[in-house]
Amino acid sequence: MSNIIKIAAVALKGFAMGAANVIPGVSGGTIALLTGIFNELIEALNAILSVSSWKLLLKGKFKEFREYIHGTFLLWLGVGVVVSIFSLAKLMEYVLAYHPVQTWAFFFGLIVVSGVYMLCDIKKWKITDGLWLVFGVFLGALICMLSPTQTTDASWFIMICGAIAICTMILPGISGSFILVLLGKYEYIMGAISDLNWPVLIMFGIGCVLGIAAFSKFLHWLIAHYERPTLITLIGFTLGSLVKVWPWSDKISVMTAQLMREGQTAEEARICVESLADIGTNLSSLIEPQIFSAILWMIIGALLVVGLEWFSHRK
Repeated sequence: MSNIIKIAAVALKGFAMGAANVIPGVSGGTIALLTGIFNELIEALNAILSVSSWKLLLKGKFKEFREYIHGTFLLWLGVGVVVSIFSLAKLMEYVLAYHPVQTWAFFFGLIVVSGVYMLCDIKKWKITDGLWLVFGVFLGALICMLSPTQTTDASWFIMICGAIAICTMILPGISGSFILVLLGKYEYIMGAISDLNWPVLIMFGIGCVLGIAAFSKFLHWLIAHYERPTLITLIGFTLGSLVKVWPWSDKISVMTAQLMREGQTAEEARICVESLADIGTNLSSLIEPQIFSAILWMIIGALLVVGLEWFSHRK
């Protein structure tokens, strides 16, 4: 019975990690840290990538291989993560299609307060720390302003998205789904999960495997040797990237959602908005600002982070 309870606990923690990885601004690594499984997760990932583990497998020592890589832990954690992501993907697809202002406002509140908390965790600031922070903010804002709204759906780019996102998903404080937002593929990947678009999911999964294999040890080394400048730069990067999450930044999506809520189909709304844009219509004058609801959802997002921080300090 105790084993069943232990397995259920790991699966529930995996479910929480999966939910966090679906939401831009909340890191699955942070949830792993709060629930006390971060160290075992990192040890398991490093064990999978070690030569010793594969030697055991090639020699047919399956039990030893499973124990060496924390196989039972990884299996049930993975089950929880997958169930969570697939169950929440359709919800995210719906709210982004019909309520983009409120959704991005929620994410905006999450990211701002997360950044503030991470900055407060860094003690005894030096001039060099400030320079790393400014560099990170500049880099994040620059990438957001230079990156196109639409990116290619080619298989090679989906693989790259998977490789980059998986590395950030395991780091506390850094949101993998937020990286997908910057790459212009968050809604696309959520839609692929919701619709079970296997070609896209397989390419994304291959990218995740390659990303873990290529970068996890490098990231582990970087944090071990340059933890402070790395974390400060990542915090700055996250804050600088907020220009991408501003609720009214994508006027076409906001206007399309507005028409869909009025009864038009997604295709009809898209054609109508594109026609208005083509003739040079100022979409801002036609958009309902929804300022009150946006502020409300920003506050809700902020309070969620405050609650997580309170729980972590209590732990």
